[in-house]
Amino acid sequence: MALLRNVTRCMEKIAPLKIAEHAWDNVGLLIEAPFPRPGRTVFLTIDLTHPVLSEALANPDIGVIVSYHPPLFKSFNRLTLKDEKQSIALKCAASGVSVYAPHTSLDNCVEGINDWLARGLGEGETRVINEMEGPPEGQEGCGSGRIHTLKQPIPLKTLVERVKKHLGLAHVRLATAPGQESKDVATVAICAGSGASILGGVKADVYFTGEMSHHEVLAALADNTNVILCEHTNTERGFLSNVLQPRLQKLLREEDEGAVVVCSKVDKDPLVVV
Repeated sequence: MALLRNVTRCMEKIAPLKIAEHAWDNVGLLIEAPFPRPGRTVFLTIDLTHPVLSEALANPDIGVIVSYHPPLFKSFNRLTLKDEKQSIALKCAASGVSVYAPHTSLDNCVEGINDWLARGLGEGETRVINEMEGPPEGQEGCGSGRIHTLKQPIPLKTLVERVKKHLGLAHVRLATAPGQESKDVATVAICAGSGASILGGVKADVYFTGEMSHHEVLAALADNTNVILCEHTNTERGFLSNVLQPRLQKLLREEDEGAVVVCSKVDKDPLVVV
């Protein structure tokens, strides 16, 4: 249980569960293995699918999975292998692997996913869209969404190229508001994943998120806001390897010098451009 205890403690330092969207989200320790593996390796993934789980279980030293998206979200009355999510939970427990999900606590925290997205856009100032009242110590200024104001306005095309470089993408989807084609942009409203609930109605030159519906995009364009869509998990995955993996490993090694944190090589966004 030492690894799980240390992971829980360290993740609470990075992204306190108190700042998650508890009204609808499901975060924290979701699966606690009753007979844990004696491993010292933590496995990071955005989605805990069956292929990703097979990758994790193939390494006998992996004792804890940190799955950004909660693999268990809705309540259920039975545990069977027929159900995909329940099957994943049963296999984790039977294999001695516990699962922790940070999700919106990692979005909302200081130096979390949304702040990481802002850092890829260029020099400027970043503020929170919905700032949390009474945050935990060290999380002053946390909350959902970000607005990044560039020090110098730039062409929309330049911003798109910065987004693609930061996320390691060859393609994004772009919707340009009428009459905005040749105008420089300065303010970018940001939300990792599915951003309409946070960004809708926010005044900015550009919305930068993973996904929005057709009508949500049209509403943004009608408000003279351009939209950059990168697909849901493409706005999240790079944070794991670039930020969370080294930070979590550093904290864990304060308790156990042999602790290792690895990222899934199988986890990927299900949508591709063909």
